[in-house]
Amino acid sequence: MHLSQILANPKGFNLNAPSLGQAQIYSPVLGQSFIGDNSRISLATEISQIESLTSRNEVIPSLEVAGPHQKLLYDPAQTRVAIVTCGGLCPGLNNVIKGLVEVLTFDYGVRMIFGIRYGYRGLNPRYGLTAMRLTPDNVDEIHEVGGTILGSSRGDQDPKVMVDTLSMQLNVNILFCIGGDGTLRGAQDIVKEITKRKDHISVVCIPKTIDNDLNLIDRTFGFETCVQSAAEIIKSAHVEANGIPDGLGLVKVMGRDSGFIAAHASLASSVTNFCIIPEIPIMLEGREGLFSALERRYRHKNHAVMVVAEGAGQDLFDTKATKDASGNVLKHDIGLFLMDKINAHFKNSKKEINIKYIDPSYIIRSIPANSSDAIFCFQLAENAVHAAMAGKTDIVIGSFNGTFVLVPVSYVVNERKKINPEGALWHAVVGSTRQNDYFSTHSYERELPNRSAAEDWY
Repeated sequence: MHLSQILANPKGFNLNAPSLGQAQIYSPVLGQSFIGDNSRISLATEISQIESLTSRNEVIPSLEVAGPHQKLLYDPAQTRVAIVTCGGLCPGLNNVIKGLVEVLTFDYGVRMIFGIRYGYRGLNPRYGLTAMRLTPDNVDEIHEVGGTILGSSRGDQDPKVMVDTLSMQLNVNILFCIGGDGTLRGAQDIVKEITKRKDHISVVCIPKTIDNDLNLIDRTFGFETCVQSAAEIIKSAHVEANGIPDGLGLVKVMGRDSGFIAAHASLASSVTNFCIIPEIPIMLEGREGLFSALERRYRHKNHAVMVVAEGAGQDLFDTKATKDASGNVLKHDIGLFLMDKINAHFKNSKKEINIKYIDPSYIIRSIPANSSDAIFCFQLAENAVHAAMAGKTDIVIGSFNGTFVLVPVSYVVNERKKINPEGALWHAVVGSTRQNDYFSTHSYERELPNRSAAEDWY
């Protein structure tokens, strides 16, 4: 459910973090203040929203604040934990694993920590994947490399088989699931099976998607690293485009349904002329189409830089897209499509164009986390451990309005976060790229004075 829906009818939504029982064991955590049982943060962040709710005698919708609890459900000496990483790679996976192991060990004294190999496959015995023992010593340096030491995979597994493995073979009390929307849906299935059996296993999720498109969550780990890396690649594309006659640096970045990486990287690089995202329909032909916009750009400049999100322009394809093992729609390759179409258009127009096409997707997602993401990963891991030890389950640890919170999984997977075409972010992108000027039928119709070689660089 979108935030606006929740604010419109708060009574119709239950935002409480589910708990498996009454916490009665005193926490061993030292040197940090415990959060209160009723510590919550409002989803209504504007005075007008609060006034509207109170005038209707509505309860202000809120999320439980994350943090250490004074009393725990699980005895640390008896607690057994499993950690699984699923879906595509993302900067920071190893940081989260390391953070979980260190907080469990040093803050709580938990010693039995298992790493599940290759995603949910590792919970299905037919794959023959033995769980790894994780200790502070064997995770000490994993943050220095990209990827995940546990491996990852896509695709569903039978929840009954997975819960059998968790409860009977590993005898765990807590499962940490690190992944995106497909992983969270898998976690929901595990929770349903655990509930059906009346078992006591907490399932706590840590959101991982470089697309940064999870509902009710400000930011997912790895996103800032990807933006930083993509921005540098866009700058390289700019150098390439500017070094040849009528060059076009065309860069495709990840973003299946939301263009956050494309938008932020375009802003960060400051050299992008066209940013194409899934939220904004794209038209190729006509006076306000992409081809005409490029022609207007080349009328007064000798190069252009275009950044396109992988999910943009899917309506331009004739064939229907398929799905991957996690249920995600496999998008048609908009980058190669645009390269071919742009080349064909300018060839027919008898105008020279030289395209340098760069698809850095797998490079970007496999690098180590930068400093900002590394800090964020540890904070997510820390708060995930606090929630799990207190008996919380079926939740995602996220950041809302700058505060770490517990969000029920169902609200996170229910809807993707997207760029608002009328919002501040997209307005900033349009202002930085000036692409609306190129798409306009009148802004570039007048003749402009010749520019110097130095001015052509921009």
